Amino acid sequence: MPRESAPPSRAGFVVSKAVGGAVVRNTVKRRLRHLMRDRLDRVPPGSLVVVRALPGAGDADHAQLARDLDAALQRLLKGGAR
Repeated sequence: MPRESAPPSRAGFVVSKAVGGAVVRNTVKRRLRHLMRDRLDRVPPGSLVVVRALPGAGDADHAQLARDLDAALQRLLKGGAR
């Protein structure tokens, strides 16, 4: 019987109206999607990760979003996620 591999890891994004208008929300989603693409290999295969953007994400630059995402992933992988 061939060995089955785990499904790929996937990420979803929640960006509410509290982040900003439609243009701001879509910009945040695009930035997060781009950042997560490079980091998805850090999570175990088959994982489903949901990233929720907080209201300050609309004002954050690309570097700040990257730092915040890295910190969240580090907490997640250490088991500190709620």
